[in-house]
Amino acid sequence: MTDTCSSEPAGAIKAIDKHSVHQICSGQVVLTLATAVKELVENSIDAGATNIDVKLKEHGIELVEVSDNGKGVEEANFKGLTLKHHTSKLRDFSDLIHVETFGFRGEALSSLCALSDLSVVTCHESSPVGTKLVFDHKGHLVQRLPHPRQQGTTVSLQQLFLTLPVRHKEFQRNIKKEFTKMVHVLQSYCIISTGVRITCSNQSGQGKRNAVVSTSGSQNMRDNIGAIFGPKQLQNLLPFQHVPPNEKVLEEYGLENAELPKKLFSITGFVSQADHGVGRSATDRQFFFINKRPCDPQKVTKLVNEVYHMYNRHQYPFVALNIEVASECVDVNVTPDKRQIFLQEEKLLLAILKSCLISMFEAGVNKFSLNNMRIPSSTTASKQSEENMLESGDNTGLMMASPKASLNLAVFSSHHNLNSGVKCNMAKAGPAQKKIKSFFKDAGKATACHAGVKSPGELTRSSNTGSSVGSQNADPRSPAFEAEEPSVKKEEAPTETTTKIHNEDSECVSASPVLKRARKENPGCLVDAPVSLQKRAVSLHFSLQELTGKIRRLRDGKRKRENCEELQYRRFRAKINPGESQSAEEELKKEISKDMFKEMEIVGQFNLGFIITKLNSDIFMIDQHATDEKYNFEMLQQHTVLQGQKLIVPQKLHLTAVNESVLMENIDVFQKNGFEFQIDEEAQVMERVKLVSLPTSKNWTFGPADIEELIFMLSDSPGVMCRPSRVRQMFASRACRKSVMIGTALSASEMKKLVGHMGEIEQPWNCPHGRPTMRHLVNLDIISQD
Repeated sequence: MTDTCSSEPAGAIKAIDKHSVHQICSGQVVLTLATAVKELVENSIDAGATNIDVKLKEHGIELVEVSDNGKGVEEANFKGLTLKHHTSKLRDFSDLIHVETFGFRGEALSSLCALSDLSVVTCHESSPVGTKLVFDHKGHLVQRLPHPRQQGTTVSLQQLFLTLPVRHKEFQRNIKKEFTKMVHVLQSYCIISTGVRITCSNQSGQGKRNAVVSTSGSQNMRDNIGAIFGPKQLQNLLPFQHVPPNEKVLEEYGLENAELPKKLFSITGFVSQADHGVGRSATDRQFFFINKRPCDPQKVTKLVNEVYHMYNRHQYPFVALNIEVASECVDVNVTPDKRQIFLQEEKLLLAILKSCLISMFEAGVNKFSLNNMRIPSSTTASKQSEENMLESGDNTGLMMASPKASLNLAVFSSHHNLNSGVKCNMAKAGPAQKKIKSFFKDAGKATACHAGVKSPGELTRSSNTGSSVGSQNADPRSPAFEAEEPSVKKEEAPTETTTKIHNEDSECVSASPVLKRARKENPGCLVDAPVSLQKRAVSLHFSLQELTGKIRRLRDGKRKRENCEELQYRRFRAKINPGESQSAEEELKKEISKDMFKEMEIVGQFNLGFIITKLNSDIFMIDQHATDEKYNFEMLQQHTVLQGQKLIVPQKLHLTAVNESVLMENIDVFQKNGFEFQIDEEAQVMERVKLVSLPTSKNWTFGPADIEELIFMLSDSPGVMCRPSRVRQMFASRACRKSVMIGTALSASEMKKLVGHMGEIEQPWNCPHGRPTMRHLVNLDIISQD
C-alpha cells in the first residue's frame, strides 16, 4: 500500500527559484527600448558626465551602447555593479526621502543583464587603464580584461529582450514605434540636462551612422530646445512667469480658506503662445519635470492643455516645465520607471499653474488693430449670424419613433443640412419662411404623424421601371421646401382665434394667424405645422367589467411578449437615438458582415431620402446620401494621387533628426499626398530635407504643418497610407458634393447599387461628417408575436 501522506500535494505552495524570480522582476523593470536607454543615460548623468553618446544598430535590435565621460567605476565595485538591489545611493529606507539622483534602487543594470548580453568598459578617475567587464544573465561577473579607455564608462547591450522570446519578437516587429518613443524620452533628458552634451545616432545595415539627437551642452534650457527642435520652435515660446493664484482659481480647488505654504513650488520653463497656428496638432512635444526628473504628471498635463484650449481650441502647446519642490514633499518611488510621482499640496500646484498660464495667455490674446477694419452693419451681422447658426448645428444622427410591423416610420432628423444636400439659405428666404423657421426651432427637430393630417413622408414601393409613388413637393427635405421639420404635439395645438382651411382629405382644421400670414405671403409653401382638429361629440359606452377584462388582457399580452423576447435572441437592442449611436454601431459591426449587403432585399424608398432593406427577418433603414458619401470618400482616400505645385525656391523645413528619418523612410506616402522633397543625406541634421513641391487643389492649399502631421501619424503607423486631416476634409467635401442628395427619387437598381457599395468599403457605418449611414428598425418575428 502506497503511503500517500508522505508525498507532496500537487498544489503545494513553495518558493520560486531565484533565477525565475530574477527574470520575472527584470521583465517588469525594463519594458521597452526607451526604458533601457533611459536607465543607462540616468546612470551617466549620476556619474557626473558632461558628454553622453548613445549609439544604436538597427534601431536598437542588435546593439544599444551608451558612453560617457563620468567618474567611472571603482575596482571595488566591479562585482556588485550588476547585482540585484546593490546601490551606493541608499543605506536604509529613510535615505529615500532625500535622494536626489536618478538611480537609487540597484535594479537597472541587474535587469538589463537578465534581458540581454551586457558588457561594460570603464576607467575610474583613479585608474591608469580601463577594464572590460562581461556579465552573465544573473548579473555575475564572468570575465575581466584590461581595455584602453579614457575616464568614463561604456555600457553595451546586445540582443535586448533575447531571454524573453515573445517580447523579443514583439520588440522586433514594432521597432520603429519603440525607436520613436525612445527618442521622445531621450529628448526630455536633452532639454533638462543643462551643461551636458547628449548625442544619439543609429546605423542600419552597413550604411553610415545617422544622427538622431544632438545638443551642445548649453547651460540653459532654451538653447537645448533650439538644438533639438530647431530655431523655428523658439520663435513662439513664452517663458513661464509666476503670479499668485487668484481667488477664483483657489475657490475652484477648494483652497479659498486654507493656510497655504509660501514658496513651496518654483516653476521654470516655456510654453507655446496661444495664437492660432502657433501650437501643434498633437501632444508630441510636451515635457514635464519635477526636480529635473522627467515624469508624467497626468493632472498637470491635462490642466495645461485645458487652459491652452481656452485660447486655441484646435491645437496643443509645446510645453517644457520644471517644477522644483522640497524632496520631502514628493515620492518618486511609485513605479519601476519612476515616471509616476506622488506630490503633496497637488491642488495648490494646479491652482498656481492655472493662474500663471491664464495670466500669460491673456497678455497676448485679442491684440489686433481695428484701424481701417470694416464693421458690418446690423443687418449684415444678423444675416451672417443666421447662416453661421445653420452651419454649426451638431450631428444628431437618425431620429425616429419606435418601429412597428406596419412600418409607421417617423422622419430622420439631421443638422448636417449643408453636407447632406439640403440647402438652408435663410438669406434668400422670405419673411414668412423665416417665421416658420423660428417656429420650427422652438417646436423641436423630430416630426411625428398626427391624426387627421397626412404625413409628408411616405414609404414608396420600388418597381422595375424605377418610378416612385408620392409627391416630391410634399417632402420637407426636397429642394422645394427648405426648412427643418417641426415636432408636433397634440397638446400644444393653438386655441386662439383661428381661420379655417381644408386639407387634402377635406377635413376642417384650424390654423393660427402666423400660419395664415405664412400661406398668404408664400402660396406655394407647404407647411406641416401644429393644428387643432375640429371637435366632434362621440358617445362612449363604459362598464367596469369590460375595463377590468381589457386590463387583464393587456397584462397577459405584455407578459407573453416579454417571455418571447427572453426566449428569442435579440441581436439589435440599441434604440435609434443619438445617445445610443455607439451601441448601435457596435451591434452592426458585430452582426453585419460585408457579404450581407448584397443579400439585402430592397423594400422601397422612404421620404425620398432613405432606403428600406430587408435581410431575413430584420428591417434596416439606410441614409442614401450618407452611405454614398462614405463610399465616395473612401474611394478618394485610397486612389487619389494629389498633384504638386513646384516651388520657385526649395523651402527648409528644420525638422528634427528623427522626423527627418521618418519622412525619408516613408517618402512614397508623402508623394501620394502631393509633397516632393530634395534630400541630401550628407547634410547636417535638420538640414537634410527641403520641400520642393506642395499639393494644391482649387481653393485648398497645404504646407509644412500638414507635413508635420503626416510625420506624427507615420511615427505610430510606419508604412501605412495616411492622409493629413485637411486632405481628409477636402475629400469629405468632394465626396459630399458628388453623392446622391436627399430628395432624389431612386430606382430599385440604383438603391441596390448604393447598398452593395457598403460591402466594398472598410468602415460603412458613418459618413465623413459623422452622420450614421444605417440603423436597424425592427425584427418582424418579434412584431408578429404582438
